[in-house]
Amino acid sequence: MAKSFIEEFDVKEEKILKDIPDYETFSNKKLLDELRNKIIQNLIDNHSLNEINKSSLIKKEIDASLEGYDLSLVERSYINNLIDNEINGNGPITELLDDPSITEIMVNGTNEIYIELDGKLIKDDSVSFINNEHIIRTIQRLIQPIGRTIDASNPMVDARLNDGSRLNAIIPPLSLNGPVLTIRKFRKELEGIEDFLRNGTMTPYMARFIEACVKSKMNIIVCGGTGSGKTTLLNVMSSFIKDSERIITIEDAAELRLEQEHVISLETRRTNYEGSGEVTIRDLVRNSLRMRPDRIIVGEVRGKEAFDMMQAMNTGHEGSMTTLHANSPKDALNRLETMVLMAVEIPIKAIREYIENAIDIVINISRLTDGKRKITSICEVVGFDNDEIKLNEIFAFKQTGLKEDGEVLGEFVLNKVNSKTYDRLKSRGINTLDDIFE
Repeated sequence: MAKSFIEEFDVKEEKILKDIPDYETFSNKKLLDELRNKIIQNLIDNHSLNEINKSSLIKKEIDASLEGYDLSLVERSYINNLIDNEINGNGPITELLDDPSITEIMVNGTNEIYIELDGKLIKDDSVSFINNEHIIRTIQRLIQPIGRTIDASNPMVDARLNDGSRLNAIIPPLSLNGPVLTIRKFRKELEGIEDFLRNGTMTPYMARFIEACVKSKMNIIVCGGTGSGKTTLLNVMSSFIKDSERIITIEDAAELRLEQEHVISLETRRTNYEGSGEVTIRDLVRNSLRMRPDRIIVGEVRGKEAFDMMQAMNTGHEGSMTTLHANSPKDALNRLETMVLMAVEIPIKAIREYIENAIDIVINISRLTDGKRKITSICEVVGFDNDEIKLNEIFAFKQTGLKEDGEVLGEFVLNKVNSKTYDRLKSRGINTLDDIFE
């Protein structure tokens, strides 16, 4: 691997580089940005930006550009670091990608970069691009290793990066405001049920109930809004599955990471340049039924595949799980009806009977206004009420107000209902919930 040109600097400067102060502490930020832009543009014009082996040429260009400017050694190191990110990293967002505390990166324009930190959106003024071409060049660098491309004829890309992060990019002519890049970062360390309890996402009672439902092979839907933590919760729930079971996961972009021994991961495929070769979630669900699964886990249902998923749940594939976008358990079932109707034309009453027979538990997870994630509802499907599917809410989070700093106030509640699920769990030999329900 070629050495970074920074590695050829003297030891003293390298030591300073490791302790570069925060960008905000520089008094001449505008000048530093202008110099960075000037150097990058000169490297592009001289065709040496990608010639990593010619680090002496790059260093020469930097020295020439900085000549005559009264910059401290730390400021010079800062600029060198930016150029190194441009050559050996992923441009201006390199350090954002490396920061484990940042969960999402959104580039809306050259000077409009937002990050998600602790569930809150923050504008990051320390990062900027030179122009729209610079953003597109960064996108191309990110997706090139996975064999994808973006240009005027293919102006939209949705991909999974090598580290598992999910990238979405859209450029003109589809985007009227210029290139837009969104990256949902991949957590290197899996969250476990202990993390959910520590963060106040759920209570120990709720955790024990969910564990019992998974182990007893109930069919479960996790619903919630974008970024609410549906996939993370699905990952945690999957950890309760026995090692002896054969699990097949189906996703658009593989995000689930199961630690069991017998896991088969399937991923969809988009059309090629000729417009053929597409493999959808529905295709994979149908195929999975012929693979002798003990469990089928679909990352997200959003279309006709909902019918095939319900069919699997109704034909002996117990313990299947999936997620979908919805604001409440009731909304989730209504969305399921609509998605099944997209696949087959049958009376709505028949569809509801189909769903009622297939689904046992619906869990809703939400990201609240303070950025924290909570399981706001756990419901069981208990039959019909005036031809509509009836839900019993067992656990809920009730918001009661807001603190002055915006933190949400509320409490988890256990609704004293005659739980059909509890009776089923007891009939299957699970007696760990007696202290909760009796």
